[in-house]
Amino acid sequence: MSIKDRVALVTGGGRGVGKGISLSLAAAGASVAVNYRRDEESAAETVREIEALGGKAIAFSASVDDYEQNAQMVADIERDLGPVSILVNNAGIASRGRSVVDTDPEEMRRVVATHAFGPHYLAALTLPKMRTLGRGDIVMISSVATRSLGPNGAPYNMGKTAMEALAYTLAKEEREHGIRVNIVAPGLVDTDMGQRLIKAVQGVEDIRSLDQSMPFGRVCQPEDVANVVRFLVSDENSYLTGERLYCDGGGQLLR
Repeated sequence: MSIKDRVALVTGGGRGVGKGISLSLAAAGASVAVNYRRDEESAAETVREIEALGGKAIAFSASVDDYEQNAQMVADIERDLGPVSILVNNAGIASRGRSVVDTDPEEMRRVVATHAFGPHYLAALTLPKMRTLGRGDIVMISSVATRSLGPNGAPYNMGKTAMEALAYTLAKEEREHGIRVNIVAPGLVDTDMGQRLIKAVQGVEDIRSLDQSMPFGRVCQPEDVANVVRFLVSDENSYLTGERLYCDGGGQLLR
């Protein structure tokens, strides 16, 4: 599943699921733009790991909910690596677990802007050149939350649902340009965010203590999500677009 000589932009690419995707795409031959907002050291460490394996990567700072920062980042990527042909909209933040009545308006703005406005901005900024490359891919990292839309998480539910609506729209708009747009929706993943979530919801201190209650005897790993993304953007996927693939072991109701 080589993607040699292509340029990939992974938002939130220095940590968690984003790091797994950055490493996987680099291993398949892509040059990777590792985006970060605040954690410069994690992004730099991901770049070092890619370089140690013989790959090429550069870290780029931008808050995805800021159009001007995104525009500058895309221009810098094009200058340093070339035009983006793989855009992975992975950057995300969690809701605070409050009801609609108790949600702070600023939280609503920040969460929805990160999950919905950011991917829209970046698609608009990268698509003009992506259309000229013969093959392009956009992957939205969503969540199984859009399947259940549970209580006490309206900003997150709304942000991810809007992201998916964008993906379905883009899949129709960009198909004539050879661009595939797909969604990957993980469940609970073994990341810092996953650990914080499970601690807040269930009081669990160690996420891996849940392994035996999970499908296939383990919590989903970042590499599991990365493998799905890698397939979607490779030549092995020539005919999938406008699809949502769940990466949750078949759902938590299996047991």
